Parts: sequence; C-alpha cells; structure tokens
Amino acid sequence: MSTTAGAFIAGGIAACGAVTATHPFETVKIRMQLQGELQDKGHQPHHYRGPLHGVSVIVRNEGLRGIYRGIGCAYIYQILLNGCRLGFYEPMRSTLSTLIFKDANMQSLGINMFCGAASGVMGAAAGSPFFLVKTRLQSYSPFLPVGTQHRYRNALDGMSQIFRTEGVRGLYRGVGAAMIRTGFGSSVQLPTYFFAKRRLMRHLGMEEGAPLHLASSTASGFVVCVVMHPPDTIMSRMYNQNGNLYAGVFDCLAKTIRTEGILAIYKGFLPHLARILPHTILTLTLAEQTNKLIKKLENRFLPSTALKTV
Repeated sequence: MSTTAGAFIAGGIAACGAVTATHPFETVKIRMQLQGELQDKGHQPHHYRGPLHGVSVIVRNEGLRGIYRGIGCAYIYQILLNGCRLGFYEPMRSTLSTLIFKDANMQSLGINMFCGAASGVMGAAAGSPFFLVKTRLQSYSPFLPVGTQHRYRNALDGMSQIFRTEGVRGLYRGVGAAMIRTGFGSSVQLPTYFFAKRRLMRHLGMEEGAPLHLASSTASGFVVCVVMHPPDTIMSRMYNQNGNLYAGVFDCLAKTIRTEGILAIYKGFLPHLARILPHTILTLTLAEQTNKLIKKLENRFLPSTALKTV
C-alpha cells in the first residue's frame, strides 16, 4: 500500500473512472426506487422496467444529458467516499491487528468488516450533501416524473436552494440512512474482495494481475449489492422527500413495506446490480493500478523517512 494520503488519492481517481461508466444505471436505479412511492400495488406506474429499458427510455426522452444528470456531484461524492474507504481501511486494519494480535499482517474477518464499515461511514458522512443533490437531480424528469420533483439548474443551484430553505440540517437530511447503507456495503466490499483474492490465489493458483482482480471484484460486487440494496432504497426516498414525509430510517422502512409490500425495498435491484458489478470491478481494479502508480511517485519524490512514518 502507498501512504494514507496516496491511497486516498488513488481510491478517488479509481472511483471517478468507474462512476463515468456506470452512472446511467444509477439514474435508472434511483427512478425505479422512487416510482410508485407509497402507492398501492395496483396503482403504481411502471415507467422504468429494468436497467436496459430504463436507459433507453431516458435517453430517448431526455438525451445523454438526462441519463448523466448529477454526474458532477457523483464525482465529488465518489472521491470522498472511496478516498476514505480505500485510504483509511488498511491503516485502520493494520493498527487494530497490531493492538489485538501484535501482528500488523494478521487477517481477521471481524477487524476487516469493522474497518470496512468504519471507513465507509466516514466517507458517507463527508459526501452526504453531494449524494443528496445527486439523487434529486437524477430523479427529476420533465417527461416521466417519479417521486418528488426538484427543479435545480445544476448541483450548485441545488446546494444553495437547500441551504437557503433548510439550512445546514437540510443538506444533511438522510445522512443516517446513508451511513447505514454505506456501512453495510463497506463492511463486506473490501473484506470479500481480499477474501476472494486470497482463495483464488491459494486454491486456483491465480497470480497477481488483471484476471485475479476482475474475478475478486465480481464476487465482492455481487455480495455488496445484495447486502446494501434495502438501505439504499430507504436512503433514496429520504433524500428525495419534500418536507417531513418520513420521520426517520425506520419510519420510512415501515411505511414502504406496509404500503407497497416487502419486495418494495428491492425495487431497482437489477439496475443496481448492473451498476455495482462493473463499478466495483472498475473501482477495485483501477485502485490496484492507481495505487501502484501513486506508490511509484511517492518512492520517487518523498524522502524515505516520510514513507516510514506516514
């Protein structure tokens, strides 16, 4: 691993590359999570019926600009989230392993999951205002609206409107749901990635390289999607609400299940899977490569004493 700062930069760069490719499916996912919000099953609209259908409908009616709504906020959020997740995970893990087992290289599933969740929660809290505005920008459609519609000209206009009407508290609306969602996903993403990587190396004889990173990332991405989607649906609805439709995470969960049924918390699962698999693969695969590049730059430009202490 490079230094903590280097790993933060490497993680942010890798995530931005991944989000560029997967943002259209994120837009479809959010709209599917919001369509039919708190409506009985027989009265729910079905404007967006899956990842490919959703992309085609949005592009046909709104163009590329429509499918890439909120991409600027997505970049900033991903830098903060994955910078924290990939930058702080290893230092936290090695520190705790040293304190508990007296061995920094000791791998413990409990420690790995805790550090993954903690680093993810830090990133989610830091990036929550940007994810809030991103969600509202992506949910807006002049052709096939779903959920509450927010008319923001751009991300900056969205931030200023929320701040003027609701203050700082408004910018952090739904942060609890975001931290739960990211804590769930982060607790399994890196541990399952490294677990799959070690098992593939040990049992299949795979060596360091793109095929190993690809296979490990695929396994990690699927597990993350299954674990993270229910709180992701709750987060999308809390971010997009106008006023106080939901009192909190559990109120949103209860109202959603009571009105729409238990499967409502898995609305948009397929576009989420279509987004998160390539996103996880690209993020972790690119992170391996960008981390190596950052480490080379650090070895070249930083003094050896700085590398030992950071």
